[in-house]
Amino acid sequence: MEGGGSTGTSEVYQYVGPFRLEKTLGKGQTGLVKLGVHCVTGKKVAIKIINREKLSESVLMKVEREIAIMKLIEHPHVLGLSDVYENKKYLYLVLEHVSGGELFDYLVKKGRLTPKEARRFFRQIISALDFCHSHSICHRDLKPENLLLDERNNIKIADFGMASLQPAGSLLETSCGSPHYACPEVIRGEKYDGRRADVWSCGVILYALLVGALPFDDDNLRQLLEKVKRGVFHVPHFVPPDCQQLLRGMIEVNPEKRMTLAEITRHPWVTAGGRGELEQELPMMEVVQTRVLPSAEAIDPDVLQAICSLGCFKQREKLIQELLSPHHNTEKVIYFLLLERKRRRPARDDEPRPAAPALPPDPPRKRLDTCRVNGQSAHFGQISEGSPITPRRSQYRSASGRRGEGRSSPQLPASPPTGHTPHRVSSLGGTPATPGSPLASPSVREHHHQRANSTGPTISLNISGEPGEAVIIINESPLLGAGVAVRPHSPSQTHRGMCGVEARESKRQVLKS
Repeated sequence: MEGGGSTGTSEVYQYVGPFRLEKTLGKGQTGLVKLGVHCVTGKKVAIKIINREKLSESVLMKVEREIAIMKLIEHPHVLGLSDVYENKKYLYLVLEHVSGGELFDYLVKKGRLTPKEARRFFRQIISALDFCHSHSICHRDLKPENLLLDERNNIKIADFGMASLQPAGSLLETSCGSPHYACPEVIRGEKYDGRRADVWSCGVILYALLVGALPFDDDNLRQLLEKVKRGVFHVPHFVPPDCQQLLRGMIEVNPEKRMTLAEITRHPWVTAGGRGELEQELPMMEVVQTRVLPSAEAIDPDVLQAICSLGCFKQREKLIQELLSPHHNTEKVIYFLLLERKRRRPARDDEPRPAAPALPPDPPRKRLDTCRVNGQSAHFGQISEGSPITPRRSQYRSASGRRGEGRSSPQLPASPPTGHTPHRVSSLGGTPATPGSPLASPSVREHHHQRANSTGPTISLNISGEPGEAVIIINESPLLGAGVAVRPHSPSQTHRGMCGVEARESKRQVLKS
């Protein structure tokens, strides 16, 4: 990394572009997150540092895919990815810095929220989600620990490690999410509409905000999944009647009867309050302007490559045909979104740099996703899958309540000691909690063998079941996000009904109902 000296002291700082690296904010499976401070403006960012050499090609592809998806989204209530730097060994993601922690921790601290405060958070969540859906992006892992708060207590949706593009008229097949927030059709392993799956998750989140508990919960994972599939839950009397109706419309087992985001934004409970309040929390969506491309030569090759990296447009020739179509379509929306991002970025890596007596042999270089310079197209960074922001826990807790040792994160060369403790990061999903806290832990059994290519401990739950039941796998996002992938149980497994739960530096915490 770039080095520079501070006047009058022996302290040596590291730099990524114009950002001075300071304290460590968190550590995780793929690297660490450091506070970055702009050397001129003093602006704070979070810089996720990923050691390429310690990741497999498949994980790196997921990282690139998530970066790509995050570059498609610019919204006041979505955590922003501003730049990507890289050298031969490391990948540096420059992310928006938020200081308010997770909505999960806020909820645990306060207990249930007032309807007014819950409505404010909920409006911001559905505003951001509506923006994502309008650009064919489904999050698929919405839960309070993936919702961050800034210094003004505004929501920032993070962790797009399980996000997917869903072109118009198609359905998704990969079952993923977290058991307490996943909808019945996902748990059953059916094809599903990612937008409707996100609505279910939002309903569960709203319930948690208003009640301080989850609508579906059980220490036994199999029983939990059965409760979710039945969709029967109790709403306490203190929840306003109009909000009860909203909750039941969102947490609806039949996806065809489940409320849409358009219906939710028009619901009386959501629209209650002053107009200024609504405009602040439900900002107008920016309309993507598309136009007719005259020929294949007019297609920007870097943007085309970035779209291909998203993974949902597998046939390049068909993608080009859709881009050349005179009609408005998903492919053109994504193309012009990325093209506009290129237009707004500088064409050269000409940022201010600190004075340095000597540069290291391989300083981080900025990926340029900008317009063409003198007819030449600058490189457009590809993009990824996993949460590039939230510093996930470097320790996991077993059912006995003992803390496991987290793996050491990749160390940077000549990194000055920081002495900072990684931020606490949690998940609504199951760990022993402090007395009086609405948190509890599922029963788990640790296995000491390691899977091939696995870098963390494996915890598995043995649950008897029939073919066709769900197998839940907890994965950590390549960019530090923890999540759960749910896939249909296969009768060909060695042990019928075995439900494997792999936990990598993650901690499950459940709001007890």
